[in-house]
Amino acid sequence: MNRWLIVIVLVVFGTLAGGVFWYLSAGVPVQTAQVRRGEIREYVDERGKTRLAHTYDVTMPFAGRIEKISLSEGDTVEAGQVVAQVVDSDLEDEVAEAQAVVDRLQAAIKENDDHSVEQRVREQAEEFVTSIVHTVAAAEERVTAGNKRKEYAESFLERARELYQKNAKTVEEVELAEVEFVESDVNSKQHVLVWKSMQSILAATQLLPEIIDAYVTHKSLTGAVLEEQKSEAEARLRQTLKRRERGAMHSPIDGVVLEKTTDDEQFTPAGAVLLRIGCLSDLEVEVDVLSQDATCIRPAADANIYGLATGSATDHSVVGAVYRVYPQAFTKISSLGVEQQRVKVIARLSDDALQQIRELGVGADYRVRVRIFMDGRSDAVLVPRSALFRNSDSGWQVFTVRNGRARLRDVTVGLMNDQDVEVTGGLEEGETVILAPENDMMEGIRVRTAT
Repeated sequence: MNRWLIVIVLVVFGTLAGGVFWYLSAGVPVQTAQVRRGEIREYVDERGKTRLAHTYDVTMPFAGRIEKISLSEGDTVEAGQVVAQVVDSDLEDEVAEAQAVVDRLQAAIKENDDHSVEQRVREQAEEFVTSIVHTVAAAEERVTAGNKRKEYAESFLERARELYQKNAKTVEEVELAEVEFVESDVNSKQHVLVWKSMQSILAATQLLPEIIDAYVTHKSLTGAVLEEQKSEAEARLRQTLKRRERGAMHSPIDGVVLEKTTDDEQFTPAGAVLLRIGCLSDLEVEVDVLSQDATCIRPAADANIYGLATGSATDHSVVGAVYRVYPQAFTKISSLGVEQQRVKVIARLSDDALQQIRELGVGADYRVRVRIFMDGRSDAVLVPRSALFRNSDSGWQVFTVRNGRARLRDVTVGLMNDQDVEVTGGLEEGETVILAPENDMMEGIRVRTAT
């Protein structure tokens, strides 16, 4: 039993050894390619999106009620077309109120400027002053006459008393003279009192024209205040008229409605976006590239935009050119969670490319693939990208096939893309290289081209 087991083991081992020997002698099967000359273009390939170079927001000019907007997304509009309207009755009421204030102040100014009443009162006051002046003069004359009469009564009383001492006058005559003297004295004092009273009245009356003049002056100051109030009211009226004008919002361009934020009539704050309008002929492509790639991209560099239709790769592609490379990078987290510095690059499209895009129904903010060409050679020594790998010193190497064996070669490279690499040293045209060599591939191992 043990003998038969040993025999079986030896047979199996011999078979395996023979197979290995045959395999090694025949060579490891590999995929190969020829070093060739051809054109190569170095590029960066990233996801991008379409966008409009310019979009225009139709915003609420002031807080108020907006009427229902009849436009919808995708509707075409013309420059100057009314696309949104504040409730017109509200604006008309504001204008009417402001106009009423202006009219009221205008009437008040007209009334204030009318001095006819004051002029008539002043004329009457001057006539009254003249009358009082004459009255004062008459009172003064009465004072003079009263003094004369008093002097006469006093002199007559003295003579009557002297004659009474000489028995030429009776007691009754002396007493009558005394009564006349007292009456003349009282009358004289009354005349003086009336004269002084009339002087006081004259002094007060003479103030009437001055008071009227002061009132007219005050009215002129009031008129200045009313004029200022009128100017302020007119400014408010102009502002209200401008608000009414701004209440009708117009499209700034010929284009299409991209976005609509308001449907029904509602109160809307100032500055709120109602519509976003753009022109699809301004369509361009935005792509975020790594900052190290951005240093190699120049304005006017060729760009290929593809992936425009569902299920397409490079089909339905259009040609563009780099328009702007932004000067400032930004941080972006990749899908693998890696923090990257990216730079925004804008590519513009030709008229033909825009026409093709419109025919495909591509609008703004559509996802696309963008391939930006950074450099190129028309006659370069090329090998497939999969033939190269890095050594421990980060240098580039390839395996070539010579006399049925793998030979390790150090190479220097120039331009490269996803398919090919330009070899600037270490290989010659026509040599054979191994594609995607396995990790256990070694120098000198026998290889054969897999069928």
